[in-house]
Amino acid sequence: MILLQSRILIVSTASIMVLCACSPTDSSKAATSSKTPVAATVNGTAISEKQVAMLEFQQVAKGQANSPELRKEIIENLSMQLILSQEALKKGMEKIPEVSDQIDLTKQSILAQAFIQDYLKNSPVSDDMLKAEYAKIKDQMSGTEYKARHILVEKEGDAKDIIAKLKKAPNAFVSLAKEKSTDLGSKTNGGDLGWFDPSAMVPEFGTAVAKLAKGKFTDEPVKSQFGYHIILLEDSRQKAIPPFDQVKSVLQQQLQQQNVKKLLDDLKAKAKIEIAQVAPPAITPTLPKN
Repeated sequence: MILLQSRILIVSTASIMVLCACSPTDSSKAATSSKTPVAATVNGTAISEKQVAMLEFQQVAKGQANSPELRKEIIENLSMQLILSQEALKKGMEKIPEVSDQIDLTKQSILAQAFIQDYLKNSPVSDDMLKAEYAKIKDQMSGTEYKARHILVEKEGDAKDIIAKLKKAPNAFVSLAKEKSTDLGSKTNGGDLGWFDPSAMVPEFGTAVAKLAKGKFTDEPVKSQFGYHIILLEDSRQKAIPPFDQVKSVLQQQLQQQNVKKLLDDLKAKAKIEIAQVAPPAITPTLPKN
């Protein structure tokens, strides 16, 4: 199954913090607001508990142990980042075109991601939707799969000779496959193809194997684009379909992905997009030297 991809650029937490740092008015309010718990202040500007908790959650989700040391490290990193952003603001670097463009792109990305998360939160996938999708998959997966061996040769005459030998010595299939087969992927294993869906094979092969009885081999060569096959059916069984509870979370992700894609396609179709030029201009962004 395909995991959910929003197709929206997800920016790092560091970028989020840079945006916060580039807004001295908001930061000042955060430092003085009694309603916002503060983890630390840097030159009078607040680092909120929410920011620290967000980074703690992310690190714990990656497998790092939650500890006072982790919290201290996060606060130290945020403090250094805030100091640097304050120094950048003193130099007016937020007004440099290349820096301003990066800030705008980062802000757009954060807002876009927030919009997607809000959509997923307010458009949940119901159990009825999941069960309907599961039923569709069950229908697609139903059928028989086969375990077989084959011997592949280039000439029809060679295939007929092998069949004649097998009729005299049916147990010689493995040794003949190792000796005669041109299929390098299976000959060393005596022509073993393992379990497979006949629809995954070339049509001539799939049709032939589905007609065989267990333990029988084709009494005529089966011609395909690869040559001539002699096929031995070892076993068959109904396809195993995992229970609903086992695939529920994956189905949920799949339906969310489909819903997000439809949302993006609809929004794009309604938007007025005008491309000014196909070929990009020759611009090399550079920061001014001090």
